[in-house]
Order: sequence, then structure tokens, then C-alpha cells
Amino acid sequence: MKKITFLLVALSTLAIFAFTTPKKTEGQPHIKWLSIQEAEKLSQKNPKKIFVDVYTSWCGWCKEMDRTTFADPKVVEYVAKNFYAVKFDAEGKDSVVFNKQTFVNPGAGGRTTHQLAMAIGSQNGRIGYPTISYLDESNKVISVVPGYLPADQFLMYLKYINEGAYKTQSIDEFMNNPSNQ
Repeated sequence: MKKITFLLVALSTLAIFAFTTPKKTEGQPHIKWLSIQEAEKLSQKNPKKIFVDVYTSWCGWCKEMDRTTFADPKVVEYVAKNFYAVKFDAEGKDSVVFNKQTFVNPGAGGRTTHQLAMAIGSQNGRIGYPTISYLDESNKVISVVPGYLPADQFLMYLKYINEGAYKTQSIDEFMNNPSNQ
């Protein structure tokens, strides 16, 4: 009986470690997240496109994107070379000055959406989470992409925006072109 109990405890412990995702360590590459104001300031000195991860603290798919997509080494490398990366809490309470305009969260509490999240991330007056907003070097919205994207698809969107392909073709045309694989 003791052997069976020991074996069950050992297998349970092994299963816990096998199915638990390790936490990010200091040595692993990671995206350098900025505030929208920091990205705007840096872009004035060294123009780059900006991508904004519009998220909420309660969004499960936002957390999954942090854990997988934003931790992918290829994504991290591509972002570092070509974009300023911003993480913006869509329900944040702080006022934000961006493009010489002040944005606030109009709610007195609870789950209300920040004006900046709506300005850069909404489609037809609605917003879902996560949403990635791509801004050009003048801080104008290029594209808004709602929903979770795995690393390979997210990398294609980054390339589509960075290479300026959005000016001449749809994302589907870009993704289906073998030379962009």
C-alpha cells in the first residue's frame, strides 16, 4: 500500500511539473514594452511603426498571447528591430496624452473602456480583447486586428505592416504569397 501511495504522489508531482509552463526568466529574450507616451517620444527621434496590445486584466486570451505569442523568440526579435511595442490596459484609469490630445477613462469605476483604447482599437464603435492596433510613424492607425493570434500568424501581420504591403494588398493576399512565408 505504501508503494502505491508513493507511486501516486510521485506521478502526481511529475504531472504537475510536466504540464506547468515555466515562468519567464531574466535570460530569455522578451518584448520591451513601452507606454504609448514613451513610444511616441522615441518615434519622434527614430521613426518606427508602433504596435499596441490593447488588453484587459481579466482577458484569458490576452494572457495566452502574453504567454505564447509575445514570448516567441522570432516575434521578440522582429519586434525589437522594427517596432515600438506598447501594452495598453483598455480599462486603465490614468489619463493619457497622445498626439497632443488627452484621453481618459470616462467611468467612475467598474469595467469602462478608456477613450484611447476606443480611439486606436475600436471597429464600428466596438472593441474586443485582445486587440492589436498598428500605427504608422505619424501615429495614425494603419490596421486593427482583434483576437488571439499564434506567433506565426502574428509575425506575418508584423511583416505585412512593416513592409508596407498593407498599402497594396490584403492580409490574405500577403499570407498566401509563398515568398512571404
